[in-house]
Amino acid sequence: MHVDIVPVGEVDAPVKREASAGLRTVYDCEVTVHDAQPVPDGSYDANRDQFRAEEFIELASHVGSGEKNIAITPKDLFYRRRNYVFGLAYLDGNGSVISTYRLQTSSDGGFSNRSAEDIFSDRVRKEVVHEIGHTLGLEHCDNKRCVMNFSPTVREVDVKEENLCGTCQRQVL
Repeated sequence: MHVDIVPVGEVDAPVKREASAGLRTVYDCEVTVHDAQPVPDGSYDANRDQFRAEEFIELASHVGSGEKNIAITPKDLFYRRRNYVFGLAYLDGNGSVISTYRLQTSSDGGFSNRSAEDIFSDRVRKEVVHEIGHTLGLEHCDNKRCVMNFSPTVREVDVKEENLCGTCQRQVL
């Protein structure tokens, strides 16, 4: 499998490296990083002061050169009535997106004494692995440690591991 990372807006090099590392580690896939793209026209919702996640998925799908493509952006994303999303993907689709905007909280809720930078790196890896998992047909998993567990807060992202549980692994690997 080939996954193309599509940076949208100003995405720092360490974020791209962590995303690549997470995907290679969990899915043992080829990863490329596309040229940076501008934020999609019409994706900004002034009433919410946020960006529509679907527009970023469409961009990744059309611009990316992989079998699976994931947009990464520092913009704050929302989907439908949700206040925000860390990422979004359509089951079995080829496009997905993650936002680093809300992953940059300085603390992991007291789980460790690791640096904010290390915690942020973990979150980026977990979210790209999670969203690409959806494109591979994985739904949310009930196992709180599995990367495919639904995690609406950073604290829940921090609790789960970067890897797929055995049940999810058997479905895709």
